[in-house]
Amino acid sequence: MSFLTVVYASLFYLAALVLLVGLGNKIAQYARTPAPLKIPTTPAPVTKGGVVFRLVREVVLFESLFKGNKWTWLFGWIFHFGLFLVTLRHLRYFMDPVWLPIQLIQPFGIYGGMAMVVGLAGLWGRRFLVDRVRYITGPSDHLILALLIGIGLTGLGMTFVVHVDVVSVKHFFLGLVSFHIQPLPADPLLLLHLLLVAILMIVFPYSKLLHAPGLFFSPTRNQVDNPREQRHLSPWARRLEQ
Repeated sequence: MSFLTVVYASLFYLAALVLLVGLGNKIAQYARTPAPLKIPTTPAPVTKGGVVFRLVREVVLFESLFKGNKWTWLFGWIFHFGLFLVTLRHLRYFMDPVWLPIQLIQPFGIYGGMAMVVGLAGLWGRRFLVDRVRYITGPSDHLILALLIGIGLTGLGMTFVVHVDVVSVKHFFLGLVSFHIQPLPADPLLLLHLLLVAILMIVFPYSKLLHAPGLFFSPTRNQVDNPREQRHLSPWARRLEQ
């Protein structure tokens, strides 16, 4: 087993550990955070079923972003939908045999990678061209966007420019899952792509990318609009009353 394989295997084990522990800790923190006020953004649903439907619309359609800014919504939706297709396409590296739906999504995953880069380019350009957005943009925002675009471009590069041994790559990741490490091809573009992915996994729980799970814990989105019908008490307030 080569030194390079050991380094990348260790890197991905570390990245997976940081991602799972960090994300789990943040989700637990969100769940424990008190919501003492009834503050759903109106017009808001008056039933729990309506809240679920609202959250589904937010996740799938980015409804509130569409109402706020159409250009941001367009590039944001293109990026996220492209990322969704790319993620599905990459599941083939972690399963054997590959499920039929994942096989069918493979050609569309390539277009998803293109859409991902186009959407990110639009979102990044917005941070330079729109004055009010440029004012609140920090170095971390640029670094995250550069990291995501780098992942997209190196992935597309392995599809259209420098082809890699995808069978060996699959064996490597299946070996990681089963704790039976297999050799990793030493293609420079592949190594750069995997390094960027590992960095993303490590920084994810500590970056603005946490809006992904954070949406489900936002009281402006997950609360029923029934302040007249039912008194709202957060868990810590209930304990004080007891």
